[in-house]
Amino acid sequence: MINRSDVPTRLVSLDAMRGFTIALMITVNFPGSEEFVYATLSHSKWNGLTFTDLVAPFFLFIVGVSIVFAFSKKLEDQSPKNELYKKIIMRSLKIFAVGMFLNMMPDFDFLNLRWTGTLHRIAIVFLVCAILFLNSNWKQQAIIGITILILYCLAMNLIPTPGYGKVMLERGINLAAWVDQHYLPGKMWQGTWDPEGILSTFPSIVTGITGMLAGRLMLTDYSQTEKVSYLMSIGLFTAAAGYFWGLGFPVNENLWTSSFVLVTSGFAALLFGALYFVIDILGYQKGTKPGIIFGANAITIYVLADVFALFLYLLPFGGKTLNQHFVDTFISAGFAPKLASLIYALLFVSINFIPALLLYRKKVFIKL
Repeated sequence: MINRSDVPTRLVSLDAMRGFTIALMITVNFPGSEEFVYATLSHSKWNGLTFTDLVAPFFLFIVGVSIVFAFSKKLEDQSPKNELYKKIIMRSLKIFAVGMFLNMMPDFDFLNLRWTGTLHRIAIVFLVCAILFLNSNWKQQAIIGITILILYCLAMNLIPTPGYGKVMLERGINLAAWVDQHYLPGKMWQGTWDPEGILSTFPSIVTGITGMLAGRLMLTDYSQTEKVSYLMSIGLFTAAAGYFWGLGFPVNENLWTSSFVLVTSGFAALLFGALYFVIDILGYQKGTKPGIIFGANAITIYVLADVFALFLYLLPFGGKTLNQHFVDTFISAGFAPKLASLIYALLFVSINFIPALLLYRKKVFIKL
């Protein structure tokens, strides 16, 4: 049963989780030097899981939770679905369009467009999950999610890659890569394959569904401590299930494997539960305030980071870009190269925190 009398319309812990995720996304996307990066701050080369690999699924999980809070009251009030569909479609198109704009910077080469990316996937997951939420209950959503994961696993492990005559899971020669090579328009991120390709988008939608299931839990009449217990228990079970599934279908972000969905969604539920306990139950916000500030305008700050990066990474000053000057200076001062690169990344995050703070103080919350 749902009881909204004691549930806030906006969870501060959710804003904090969103903000910390965006801050981490900026950190890993903009190191001082691509040559000097700690292993866990880089994406896995193929199979496996690094700290960085958690960023994208965490954000999609948050998208799912946010959908529940955004549309539950509207469903209860019997708002016309046609109007809701229009809002959902328009928001998805705007997020997708911003993603295309970022892909085209700085050259705006329309002949070599990449039609996929982080924001593109967020737009698609939001579109599908929001429409699904308006037309199904949580049990149906869970069944749909499980079915997608099973079918994706079977397809990738049983259907031979055309032209090879056998099942392939290696980069560039698996079924997902073959589908992208034949049906994905524009250029691909890795030439012969794309981590945000067609087939891998289906299990990424399930990541959004797991977020919706967590959001649905937050609107039940369970006590706050019971919600934390359920989030933690389910998160631990889901992550463990993903680990064991990964023994047969490896955890892989590039393919967004079924095991990857479960492991990362499990970790997301654990973090969400911890933040909910600390921030919304105990009321401790001081240490989490930077995340809350970033989270209030998450996508806006993500876009601004890409724009700021044009000046720091592309424009030369004295023969080098600003990030090269910074890293070289710190290395000359005796810092380890990877540490110098990380310090620069954290400084860049701090620079992006300034507009986030200004928007937050003025109570300006930009929604695409």
